[in-house]
Amino acid sequence: MIEFYLDAKSGVAPYLQLVHQVRRALKLGALRAGDQLPTVREVVTRIAINPNTVFKAYRELEHEGLVAARAGVGTFVTATTSDDVIATLVPIRHDLEQWLVRARAAGLDEDSIEALFRDTFRSERYVAS
Repeated sequence: MIEFYLDAKSGVAPYLQLVHQVRRALKLGALRAGDQLPTVREVVTRIAINPNTVFKAYRELEHEGLVAARAGVGTFVTATTSDDVIATLVPIRHDLEQWLVRARAAGLDEDSIEALFRDTFRSERYVAS
């Protein structure tokens, strides 16, 4: 089950943070078709968020066709990433984890690692030719 979190410094609306986390979990294969999202009550209890905000996020996900609400039962994932895509992520994740170990060993903190990644990601230098 997905564990939601909020980043007060992100500048992104809380409901969108929840939507983005579900989308990301789907892309990475952490959520699969049939998985149940936490109930609104569970999310409210864990991250101290307004229930209407959680409802709004779940409605957005439902509108996108990613989840379906079942009255009295909960909200369930309806879309998923293919097994082929997930399989290709495994070696890439391994390489990224090794890169993170090297970055930490070089003395970079989380903010520096994120800044380096974002700068590199936005750069056109990394695009393979």
